[in-house]
Amino acid sequence: MIKNKKLLILSASFVLALFVFKYFEETPEDKSGWKTLFNGENLDGWNIKIHHHEYNDNYANTFKVSDGKLVVDYSEYTTFDDRFGHIFYKEPFSSYHLKFETRFKEQWLEDAPYHTYRNSGVMFHSQDPRTILKDQNWPISVEYQILAEREAGVERPTANMCSPSTEVIFNDELAKKHCVISTSKTFQWDEWQKGELIVYGDSLVIHKVNGLEVLRYSKPHIGGNMNAKGADPKFSIAGTPLKSGYIAFQAEGHAVEFKNIEIKELH
Repeated sequence: MIKNKKLLILSASFVLALFVFKYFEETPEDKSGWKTLFNGENLDGWNIKIHHHEYNDNYANTFKVSDGKLVVDYSEYTTFDDRFGHIFYKEPFSSYHLKFETRFKEQWLEDAPYHTYRNSGVMFHSQDPRTILKDQNWPISVEYQILAEREAGVERPTANMCSPSTEVIFNDELAKKHCVISTSKTFQWDEWQKGELIVYGDSLVIHKVNGLEVLRYSKPHIGGNMNAKGADPKFSIAGTPLKSGYIAFQAEGHAVEFKNIEIKELH
C-alpha cells in the first residue's frame, strides 16, 4: 500500500502548478528539438511483446509497415486468444512531448473482449519490454487510450487515461477508477486523430487531441488494482514513482494505423 497519501496529494498541486508554468513558457512555433521515432519504412528501432509469446516474436505479422504507416493488422490471425500486443520504441524517456496521428481500420477480431472494439492506445512510462514475462498480459505502464465511436450518437471520448498496475492523482485526489475519461469529442472510426502526450517525469501529464487539451493529471506511480497479470513481483512494487519508461503502441484486437510519430525531450 502507498504510505502518506495525503502528503502525496497535497504536494501534487504545487508540482502541477510549477510544471504547467514551465510548459506554457514554450512557444508553439518552436520546431527545434523534434525527433522522428518511426521512419515509415520498416520496424527498425522497435521491439515487440505479445501476450503468450516471447520477446520480439511478431506473431502473425501483427505489426507491419504499409504506405508509410505503422499498422496493427490481423489478416494472418484466425482467433485473437488474448494476444494483447505492444510495440516499444527502443529507448526510454522521462520528460517529453510526443505527437502522433492515428485512425482505426474496419478489421476487428470478434473473439477479442467487447471493450477492444475501436480501442487502442499509447503506453508510456512502461517497464522495459525485456522484463515482461511470456504470459504477462499487459506492461506495467500508463496509457493514453485511443477510442472511436462504437454506437451512432453515443459519446465515446478519446485520449483517456488508463492504468494497468498504476495509479495517478486526478483533481487533487487519487484516481479510484482504472480509466479517467477526457473531455474530448467523439471521433468516427475512420477519422484521423492527432494525439499529443506531454509528460514531465513523475509530475505532470497532459493529454491533447487535435490541438486541444482534454485531460491532465499528476504523480503516476505503481499501484491500484495491479491488473497487469503475471508480472514479475520485483517490477510491481506499489508506491514506486514512475519517473521514466518506454513508449509503446497497442494491438488489442482492432486494426489501427499510426503515422507521424515524433518526440521532443523537455528539460
